[in-house]
Amino acid sequence: MRIPYEVPSDDALAERRAAVQAVIYPVFNEGYLATAGEALIRRELCAAAIRLGRTLCEIDAQEPESLGLLALMLLHDSRRSARVDGDGALVTLEDQDRSLWDRGEIREGLALVDQALGLGRVGPYQLQATIAALHAAAPGSAATDWAQIAALYDELARINPSPVVLLNGAVAAGMSEGPGRGLRLIDELGASGVLDRYHFYHAARADMLRRLGSRNAAAEAYRRALALTANGIERTFLKRRLAAL
Repeated sequence: MRIPYEVPSDDALAERRAAVQAVIYPVFNEGYLATAGEALIRRELCAAAIRLGRTLCEIDAQEPESLGLLALMLLHDSRRSARVDGDGALVTLEDQDRSLWDRGEIREGLALVDQALGLGRVGPYQLQATIAALHAAAPGSAATDWAQIAALYDELARINPSPVVLLNGAVAAGMSEGPGRGLRLIDELGASGVLDRYHFYHAARADMLRRLGSRNAAAEAYRRALALTANGIERTFLKRRLAAL
C-alpha cells in the first residue's frame, strides 16, 4: 500500500496542532496534581509534557498558543519544590516559600508570555500563562494582583466558559473583592449541580466560608471535598483544614 505524503492545509494544520496541545496539557496536569495515589506530583509526566511543548515551539516559533502552553507549564512547574513541605504535606500557593520557586523557569516562562502576546493572536493558553505570570511576578501572596487575575479569567471565560474556568474566576473575584463576593459567585455556579462531583468546587467553597468565619458550613464543605478526593496528600491537607475548624 502506497500512502502519499501530504502537507496539510493551514486549517488542517491548526486543528492538528490544537489537538496535540490538548493532549500535552492534561499530561502535565496529571503530573502537577496526580488525581490518585500518595504522591502529589509525578515529575516524569511534567518533564515529558514540557519536553513535548518545547518540540511544538521548535516546529513553529510563531505559533502563540504553543508558546503560551510552554510558558504556562514552566510557570506552574517553577513552584514544584514549594508545593509540599519537609513532611510531604501540601502547601497552598498562598503559603508557599517563594524563595524555593525556580527562577530560571520563571524567567523563561515570562519571556515566552511576552513573545506569545507580541504576536497579537491571544488564545486560552496565553491567558492562563498570563495569570500564572502574575502569580510568579508577585513578591508575596499579599502583593498578588487578584483584580487583574479576575479580569483575565473573565476574558478566558468569554473564550472558554467551562465550569472550571468560571470557578477559578469566582475564586479570583473572592480574593480581589472579598470572600462574600467569592462565595456568592461559587454558589451561583453550584446551583446547576454540574460541579457537585468536583472536589475543588467544595474545597473552594469551604475556603471562602472559612475566611468568612462560617466554621460549621466550612466544615461541611470540607467533608464534601474530602469524600470526592482520591489523592492521599490532598486528603491529608483537607483533613487538617477540617480539624483546624
